[in-house]
Amino acid sequence: METSLSGIPFERLLKKALKNGGDFSEVYFEHKQGTSIVSEARRIERFVSTTESGLGLRVVVGDRSAYAYTNDFSALDELADTVAAAVKRGSFEQAISLERRPVREVVLSRIDPTGVDPDKKIEMVNRAQTKAWGYDPSVAQVKVMYGDGVRSVVVANSKGFIVEDRRDSIVFVVQGVVARDSLIETGYEPVGGARGFELLEEDPPELIAERALSRALQTLKARRAPAGTMPVVLSSEAGGTMVHEAIGHGLEADLAGEGLSVYSGQIGKKVASDVITVIDDGTIKGLRGSMGYDDEGNPATRTVLVENGILKAYLTDFITSMKFGLPLSGNGRRESYRNRPIPRMSNTMIQPGTLKPEEILAKVDKGLFVKKMGGGQVNTVNGDFVFNIAEGYLIENGKAGAPIRGATLIGNGPKVLGSITHVGNDLGFGIGTCGKDGQGVGVADAQPTLLIPEITVGGEIGSAPSEG
Repeated sequence: METSLSGIPFERLLKKALKNGGDFSEVYFEHKQGTSIVSEARRIERFVSTTESGLGLRVVVGDRSAYAYTNDFSALDELADTVAAAVKRGSFEQAISLERRPVREVVLSRIDPTGVDPDKKIEMVNRAQTKAWGYDPSVAQVKVMYGDGVRSVVVANSKGFIVEDRRDSIVFVVQGVVARDSLIETGYEPVGGARGFELLEEDPPELIAERALSRALQTLKARRAPAGTMPVVLSSEAGGTMVHEAIGHGLEADLAGEGLSVYSGQIGKKVASDVITVIDDGTIKGLRGSMGYDDEGNPATRTVLVENGILKAYLTDFITSMKFGLPLSGNGRRESYRNRPIPRMSNTMIQPGTLKPEEILAKVDKGLFVKKMGGGQVNTVNGDFVFNIAEGYLIENGKAGAPIRGATLIGNGPKVLGSITHVGNDLGFGIGTCGKDGQGVGVADAQPTLLIPEITVGGEIGSAPSEG
């Protein structure tokens, strides 16, 4: 008897997709529903409630695959014929019997957002925008974004297993723009995760708005950042932009295996300071990048990528694991049923050390304290990066002093990670949507307080780290 979910004949589709041969076939079913609200210019600009189901079918031959998808469930056999036609490599005569793997819960949800009245969601957005617009006369623009979703996926594979996974999520973002004379600054504050609607009771919209606008206003009033080479302390509150961009993407096996990463061929070699250990962990409950199983049906794992400065592993999916002879890490991820899976980060972090944050700050006489990172860019081939600083302060006599604006960090991932001398005992998480190959997936990144003894800071040439 065939395994069936909503009438989907998994075994038959898997076998039919392999009728002309192939190493394995895979069915990916997805059902999701959610709400998206955007407020701008003091009014609700968009309210969208969606429900969607779809199915993707893949045949893998070596390191190549044929992929097709549909949301028409009356055309599943035609879909299987389509992917089968792309393969001309014999036939597949074996019977397929699917073993159901146990459910692995990673969502922390007390209040299912799909059961919350839409008016309550709009109320949350309005509370945030009212607080933001009233925060200061310099506020020129406010944008509030709310999103929730319940995503149920089922993955079945001709290797003989079927899994179900549920990914509830919620995201709430406030972005505020302040202006004075010719100066304009932006504050941005996101919260979210694999959580329920109770997240906005624990962290009310007014507080989220206040954090965004206070950051923007402080930066507006701040002096220009000094330019040059200097010590930099990265706060745990800075979020994990550094670990995500400077090393995370470079450890995804498709890039590393093809020689498109500065970390290609470096397993077992020193790539960071002795005090740096980096992990990717998709199993942590409640985080934005968490999942019970990845989008190929493999269990999410805790993967040690770098241990005490030594590169230990890459992040893999089925194809890169087979192609490059690497362990399967459970990091095959896709945006939706419309996309084939590729190696992606989940929750990536630098592990904490032993020093208190204030002890690290006290080690710097003059330099820069980065409390919040902004966006950035990295060249995975050579590791060079440029990151914006959203909130920063001059360090004076071992303490955070005057705020600065307009600063960037310019460096090289391996060199910077290799130079870090001290790691704090704290850990702060940031959330985001990571883009790669046209797909966006939810991730979380984290780091403790870090001391970089020397890095280039882009700012105003001739500025000095002193009061004025």
